[in-house]
Amino acid sequence: MFGGTLGCRRPDASDMPENDPPRIGELFERTDAPADRPRDLLDVRELGPPHPLKRTLETLVDLDERAVLVQLNDRAPQHLYPKLRDRGFDYATVETDECVVTAIWR
Repeated sequence: MFGGTLGCRRPDASDMPENDPPRIGELFERTDAPADRPRDLLDVRELGPPHPLKRTLETLVDLDERAVLVQLNDRAPQHLYPKLRDRGFDYATVETDECVVTAIWR
């Protein structure tokens, strides 16, 4: 489910916390992202640099104003943070041993 495919999809609220350890929904809830907005998932864990950065920025171009992009990565996206700030996005990252979840929103 979450870890099985790369790409962006809109998970419904019921499947967000149930899939792929660590529980993505629980990690999302630990961020400051607005919980009442729709979420788009972008799994870039299997992509090597610079593809996670490029893929995330490309996805943000088409992101609905009210949506939150939830990026799954194998590391904190340090090079992404200044680009998000420059584009007017807020973000929060939660790191575990298995995964890094970054929520991105306006």
